[in-house]
Amino acid sequence: MLTALRTYVTPPSTLAGRLSVQSLLFATGEGAFLAGSAVYFGVILGLSLGQVGIGLTVAAIASFLAAVPAGKLVDHFGPKRMWSLSAVLQGSLFVAWPFIDSVEQFVALAVVMEVAGSLGGAAHAAYVLDVLPPAERVESRAYMYSALNVGFSLGAFLSGGAIAFGADVLRWAPVLTAALFAVNAVAILRLPDASHDVRSTEPRRRPEGPAAIRNRSWLAVTFLTGVLWSNQVLLHTVIPLWLVLETDAPHELVALLFATNTVMCIVLPRLTSRGIRDVDTALRAVRLSALFFALTCVVTLATHETVGWVTVVLFFLGHVVLTWAELYLSASGWTFEAELMDPRRRGDYQGVSELGGTLGRFWAPAVYGFLAMEWGAFGWLTIAAIVGAAAAAMHPATRAGRRFLEQHVPPEVLADARAGGSPAPPATTDLTDPVNPGATVTDAPLPR
Repeated sequence: MLTALRTYVTPPSTLAGRLSVQSLLFATGEGAFLAGSAVYFGVILGLSLGQVGIGLTVAAIASFLAAVPAGKLVDHFGPKRMWSLSAVLQGSLFVAWPFIDSVEQFVALAVVMEVAGSLGGAAHAAYVLDVLPPAERVESRAYMYSALNVGFSLGAFLSGGAIAFGADVLRWAPVLTAALFAVNAVAILRLPDASHDVRSTEPRRRPEGPAAIRNRSWLAVTFLTGVLWSNQVLLHTVIPLWLVLETDAPHELVALLFATNTVMCIVLPRLTSRGIRDVDTALRAVRLSALFFALTCVVTLATHETVGWVTVVLFFLGHVVLTWAELYLSASGWTFEAELMDPRRRGDYQGVSELGGTLGRFWAPAVYGFLAMEWGAFGWLTIAAIVGAAAAAMHPATRAGRRFLEQHVPPEVLADARAGGSPAPPATTDLTDPVNPGATVTDAPLPR
């Protein structure tokens, strides 16, 4: 039993462990600010809810518009360089928060931070796909997902401490986030180069193959994935509102439900990712995710008619089931990225992925809120039907995506990127552990 537990909590490889340390650093820094951002904007900056909403909406639009150009920058300059640059930029921008004293400055800073974050997101995802051996990608990313959730939990704890100590401490809390992002940037640079980071004496050329925006099937896959990720709208918005407005459950239950989700997302990602190795098994995970999503809708709508402990138990059951939907969808998404992207244009594809995903989910808060609150049981069943239709449409979309790659990508390039492909020899043998600079890592296999 202890041996099995030790094996489960041990990183799949040294490289996966190093990437997980980076995930922990990033999420702790990000969480330390985000968890208390509403208080920060209102108390420290003196902004109204409407002003914050407008600023964040403008920033989200800027991130949306920057997604595709950011992906192209990643392909041109290399994912590790752009990832580290993004961490430096974001860390520097966090230092500016204590000095913001107008709405205009708030909007400008939020926009620049979102654009820098868009660059970092595309670069991180492209780097991970480049550097991890194909057969280890899903399990390694599951381990990284656990580390990410641990980091956000630590960040939320630090944020809560800053709020508890009062306005003077809270004002300067972003400096801690800036420091963690600076450490993160250094840790990124000490990671091994991915294949697209390796410099040569030849001038850097535009990546071969058609641009990702021309791959309509990939746009469809990412749009449908965005629809499926609307499970987060239920988790963070619709179910809490339903609990408070439509049931007799104690309002404090919301915090316990979030804690349940967080613990599951730390402990279970490696378990739910097992056996997901190609498009077919990823589609099976999508079906399971949609089924769990639908069960959540049915369980939640039932709470409208229950009372007392029955309501509380049903909410816990619904949150557990919804978290399983999240976990299976995560594992399927990592596989689709590996199997349905042109390996030569991973940054470009990541940018288009952000574009499609945003289109797939931006409407969900308004639509789901209206359906649940105004249509009652029929509304909840309609929400379940929307997600079921998206899961069904994912099957032809992924098949079309595979055909597109087979038409436009050389077979040897495609085979090397698939989970069943054999990784090429490591790109380097001098891998220094960022946690212990004196140690040299020799068991971190690199695909190219």
